[in-house]
Formats: sequence, C-alpha cells, structure tokens
Amino acid sequence: MEFKDYNSFSLDWDDHFTEDVIRLMDAIEATPPTPPPSSRKKRNSAVHHQDNLKTSRQLPHSILSPPPSFPSSFARCQSNTRLRYPPLRFGGHILYSFTEDEVENAAMELLKIVEIKKKEMGQVALGFDIEWKPSFQKGILPGKAAVMQICCDSQYCYVMHIFHSGIPQSLQVLLEDSEIIKVGVAIDGDAIKVFSDYKVSVNALEDLSDLANQKFGSNCRHWSLAALTEEFICKELPKPKKIRLGNWELYPLSNAQLQYAATDAFASWQIYQVLKSLPDAVKDPADKRSETISSQ
Repeated sequence: MEFKDYNSFSLDWDDHFTEDVIRLMDAIEATPPTPPPSSRKKRNSAVHHQDNLKTSRQLPHSILSPPPSFPSSFARCQSNTRLRYPPLRFGGHILYSFTEDEVENAAMELLKIVEIKKKEMGQVALGFDIEWKPSFQKGILPGKAAVMQICCDSQYCYVMHIFHSGIPQSLQVLLEDSEIIKVGVAIDGDAIKVFSDYKVSVNALEDLSDLANQKFGSNCRHWSLAALTEEFICKELPKPKKIRLGNWELYPLSNAQLQYAATDAFASWQIYQVLKSLPDAVKDPADKRSETISSQ
C-alpha cells in the first residue's frame, strides 16, 4: 500500500512521552476495566483511496465471496514457543475519510456492502475500534473519540476521522443497526465513549474477550486484543507507544496511524471469524451439579 507521506507528530506532542508517562499509561491499560452499564441488549476530494483503488464507487467482487473458513480441527497457537510471531499487518485497502461528506459517502458504501453480505451469508460482523487523544496531565480529560475504524473483510478497512466530520446520518444508521454485529475487545467501553462524545448509540456488540472465554470455558480472563491475536492468529499485534498514545485529532493522519488503526479493526474481524468457527466449551459435569445445588 502507498499513502502520501504525512507526518502528524509535532515536537511539542512528542515531548510528553517521558518514560514515567509511558509507564503510567501502561499501568492504567493493564488494569482490568470496570464493567460498564449494560449496553448489549476537502481536503476537497472524495474518500481518500489509495492510488490503485478504482475511483468509480463500484463494489468489489470480493464482497460477494464467502468469509474465510477455518478447519474444524483448528488448534490454538503454541503460546509457549520461544520464537516471536511475525507482525500482523492489514494488507488490503485503507479508505480514509475526513470531511462530513466523505464520511457520509464512506458509511453509505459500507451499508451497501453489508446488505450484499447479509444476502449471501445472513449475518454480518464488522471489526470495530476507536482512537482518541490521551491526556498526560492530571485533571485534564482525554479528548473526544477522534478516529473510528471499521473493517468489513480482509480487503477493505474504513478509517473515519470523526473528530472533524462528526457522525453523519449514514454512519449513525450503521452504528445503531441491531442486525450488524460490531466486534472488538472492551467494545462496551468504546460504545459508551461514542455515546458520551456524540450522543450516538453503538448497538449489537460482541466482546471478543467474552467470546474467547465462552469457547474455552473460562469466565475470568481479561483478554487483550494483542493476546487474542497471538493465541488465535499466531501473529504479533504491533502496539508502538508513539502511535498508540499519539495525537489522533490532527489532520491528516500519518501513514503509521492509518496502518495502526486499520490493523486493529482487521485483527478484531479476523479473530471473530476464528472464534465463531469453534464450538462452545463443554461444561464440566461437576460445575453443572454445583449450579443445581446452589439453585435449590
């Protein structure tokens, strides 16, 4: 993939990345999240495609293809290996939109893709994630959700700079549609932030950490997206701190930010495909007996 060479990091912003700040942010992220309230129930151009992407808005043939299938004998990766896994990198087309019209057009295109996939497969899941500008000063809240990335398959990932565009009507329709599943890690928290910042609900959520526990009979492990990527895709999910903790409000996003955002959403989409292909864990008979006793 080729992008115009953007550099959206300023020296002032980089100066915040002291070792103490990075250690503090890592400690915060390592803390298991507090369970949120129940929420399951132009530039003047059009969308900024890569140079090799057709500008005619025709939907690609790959949309009609069935999702990747995984063998029933799928085995989890060898987590005790001493070798490092190769990095995961989204290799498809990253469609970056910035203005309200651009984001509206991108969301309309996504809705068309979803409708086609629904007819072919019945159910559609989208890899979903958001990014925002962190705060490094006590008493100053983090910024609004600045970037929303949505991955619909291995070919196309949409990166929307909603800090500048807001959430236009078609994107709101997509987010609120209860028949379009949005998948990610700690996705309830992302939905709460989107609602807090933009007063738009994100419905039909599937937390990949919960789904992984469902498949392997655990209810207490807090999986990170990186851990799930290593466990089920056998790849390392790059999380460079200067990208992860960068300023996601500045326009345009850098090449590195676009790749980071797309890869995170793609990882969520791909992990969901793997997990859904696996049977649920069979409950231990002893657990069933204990549940029966406790209910008497």
